[in-house]
Amino acid sequence: MNWLVTPGVRLSDRDLDFVVEQVAVDVEDRAGLRRLIQEDEEFRKGFVGDPRVFDRLMSDDEAFISVSPALYFEVLLRRALTELGGTTHTVERMGSQSVPVFDAASVVDLLAQPGVLYYLADMLGSFTRVRTSVTRVRVRRGLWRKVRYSDLDVSSLIQYASTLDEQHRFPIYKRIGDVCLFILGVFPEHAPSDRPHPLSGASLQATGSRMRRGAEEYEEDGRRFYLMAAGHATAKEMGISVVLQTLHDDFGVARKPLTFLGEHYLRGIRRRMFGSEAAE
Repeated sequence: MNWLVTPGVRLSDRDLDFVVEQVAVDVEDRAGLRRLIQEDEEFRKGFVGDPRVFDRLMSDDEAFISVSPALYFEVLLRRALTELGGTTHTVERMGSQSVPVFDAASVVDLLAQPGVLYYLADMLGSFTRVRTSVTRVRVRRGLWRKVRYSDLDVSSLIQYASTLDEQHRFPIYKRIGDVCLFILGVFPEHAPSDRPHPLSGASLQATGSRMRRGAEEYEEDGRRFYLMAAGHATAKEMGISVVLQTLHDDFGVARKPLTFLGEHYLRGIRRRMFGSEAAE
């Protein structure tokens, strides 16, 4: 499985054509325009963040298949960045209560940091194709055993990482951080909190299975594995150490734009988009 990403991923010709069709259909030098979008960061922000691109993707659920998942989520994150820039707070759900948290500026600052928005877009795209795999690992000379793991299950990924040499663990470390952030951001209802509800004093976890991983555990593991990934030699070679360190430092803020997407743009289609396994 390929969980390695590069900040600022290049857009495919198909992605570029889609963006140009929405924003500058009458332009004569399409090749030159595509080149500018690809090579100029500010130009790309302007075109990919154009409301017409967002409106086209939101007006038709099938438009998702017209572009790469990475571009789709980049468009949504750029729209979220614009909308959050015009407000003061985000909303957190605590049981049946919606609580305003005045941290919109922190979310905007995070998304504006180099590489973060691209990383989150590519990460979200990776969860549209979740798989379960079986691999053989060497226990000792002449003895091998099968290890089954899902790339959306933290416990099985941690087990899988333990079978690998440190030099090969980077993609697993990073994926564990990504899974924790994704669950807390896009499917927070599947990670109830162990903390007492401020209104009732009862644990929000108490109504669910005690075997279910709680929000605090997801956050603890997410921070821990992002930090381990950030310090890995592979992260330095790929140039994403700073992004991973940022996600460790600001994990609580990083889940906010994902929740914003889930509640405002993906409501009703989350399970279909990310698959049944993500919704369990």
